[in-house]
Amino acid sequence: MKRSTMIAALGAALLASTGLARAEGELNIFNWGNYTSPELIKKFSDEYKIKVTVTDYDSNDTALGKIRQGGHGFDIVVPSASYVQIWVEEGLLLESNPNQMENFKNVDPRWVDVEFDPGRKYTVPWQWGSTGVSVDTSVYKGDINTSAIFLDPPAELAGKINVVPEMADVMHLAIRYMGGEPCTGDKEILKKVRDKLVEAKTKWISMNYGNIEAMAKGDYAATVNWNGASLRMRDAKASIHYGYPNEGYPLWMDNAAILKDAKNVENAKLFLNYVMAPENAALISNFAKYANGIKGSEKFMPPEMATAPEIVTPAEFADKGKFMLRCAPDVQEIYTKIWTEVQK
Repeated sequence: MKRSTMIAALGAALLASTGLARAEGELNIFNWGNYTSPELIKKFSDEYKIKVTVTDYDSNDTALGKIRQGGHGFDIVVPSASYVQIWVEEGLLLESNPNQMENFKNVDPRWVDVEFDPGRKYTVPWQWGSTGVSVDTSVYKGDINTSAIFLDPPAELAGKINVVPEMADVMHLAIRYMGGEPCTGDKEILKKVRDKLVEAKTKWISMNYGNIEAMAKGDYAATVNWNGASLRMRDAKASIHYGYPNEGYPLWMDNAAILKDAKNVENAKLFLNYVMAPENAALISNFAKYANGIKGSEKFMPPEMATAPEIVTPAEFADKGKFMLRCAPDVQEIYTKIWTEVQK
């Protein structure tokens, strides 16, 4: 072997061993809207010389429906925990074994052997949080730690309420408010839930996902919302606060996974490993304002996120949150029927 060739080969081996191997080509990410850090994408793209395209979706059902159709051209998707098993059972995800990747050691033990992906054969943590209510306290000065904000709204908020149209979250909140447990099939409870949601909807102004700017501008006075989005609202308008429903609220986790029919599999694997590095996971959290499930990432995050009540659940509400997983198919069918009626 020529000396120059040997040096080049040794250099390539060194790059590979340090995790800095160069890549090329493309990567197409399908993720929730306003949820992907532009700084993270630029950093990854510059480091690996990969052109990254991010396409947004607005719900788990939207994402699932698009991928089921085929011909989508995406490599990575970010489903919620309550949907991951559906993706796996339908053969839509690649068993990429993130648990064997170099940076998997950084995953918080809490999120390693999860029920929705035992052993993490398909997914890596993206972000996690809770679903509650965001309220403009300059409009309403009463108790905001209750789902009554949107289910039995006070006069000050009636007609000024938005509800994110995410079935699993809203059904969970409504069921807990009516005294039931998540994924209940109790027909009496579910009739009460259905009646309450239909009645409450007459006092809502909309069912939209895009609520951060609308709340900041005063278009809404309250919204069912995710905790990180609420922190972003408070950054824009100090009178907006996040309420943890005392009746109970859902916890969730979104997870990045490679699609079975991905065209850029190796680049997708590079990305999954990349977001498990603490400094990179922090970029995701710094942008969208949620916890990420990666140990050590807090060192790279703004100090205020370590104490923000939207991120650090107050002790009195910590035991009210329950992790949201997939319900039994027959129960899910009932929920879908109720939800379809609510959306009419």
